[in-house]
Amino acid sequence: MKAMVLAAGLGTRLQPITFEVPKPMVPVLDRPVMAHIVDLLDAQGFDELVANLHWFPDEIRGYFGERFTWRYEEELLGTAGGVRNVADFFGDDPVVVVSGDALTDLDVAALVERHREAGGIGTLAVKRVADTEEYGVVIHDEDGRVQGFQEKPDPAEALSDLANCGIYCFSPEIFDYFPDDDPVDWAKDVFPVLLDNDVPFHVHEIDAYWNDVGSLEELRQGTFAALEGRLRVEWRGEERQEGLFVSEGAEVGELETLSGSVWVGA
Repeated sequence: MKAMVLAAGLGTRLQPITFEVPKPMVPVLDRPVMAHIVDLLDAQGFDELVANLHWFPDEIRGYFGERFTWRYEEELLGTAGGVRNVADFFGDDPVVVVSGDALTDLDVAALVERHREAGGIGTLAVKRVADTEEYGVVIHDEDGRVQGFQEKPDPAEALSDLANCGIYCFSPEIFDYFPDDDPVDWAKDVFPVLLDNDVPFHVHEIDAYWNDVGSLEELRQGTFAALEGRLRVEWRGEERQEGLFVSEGAEVGELETLSGSVWVGA
């Protein structure tokens, strides 16, 4: 199976870290966020991967090497424009799109199966959230067909509590609904056209862990979700005492005192 990993963004919400490190390469348990996504896709049978690049492209390409087909964007093409730029990679296969800078252990293959069963032009992974003000939410009918969107609504005005995870499966015909010129954004330029033309697309609600790492606090939360087993990712190390996790190859000196929830990286 084929999938695209989005890796071109500027990661502005994680500044100042992303002034010097692209967001997909921000480490979680001594490995880049994007490496955890690649592990997920590998385990689920996605053996052909493509990624778009823009910000610090050499750092990302140097780490992953030939595991990906690479497409460089001299100017950012937008959340959807970057996908159109790799349309030839997918050909007649489903267009599977996964964020390279989020933490999740969702079953991407199940998303593809849901897409095939639903029969629409696209399927969006969605996750129930407590605070709608932090996310774009998706409104759907009883059959899961998308009826509309709200961008970070006040909870009192929210018509849905299902956040759009930015993880999609589309039929190749999706590109017929794109405007001619880039940049192209899913939320602004494509999804409204589908709704206006009564083109069916659906949601796939997930129970899996998902964190879009939109802040330093969410980065911290994702790290400890992994250590506590709420996020299934690979990490090497041990829990020396309650709340003290030490990476393989790291050392804690005898005179050092650590307390609380701590990850000591190598």
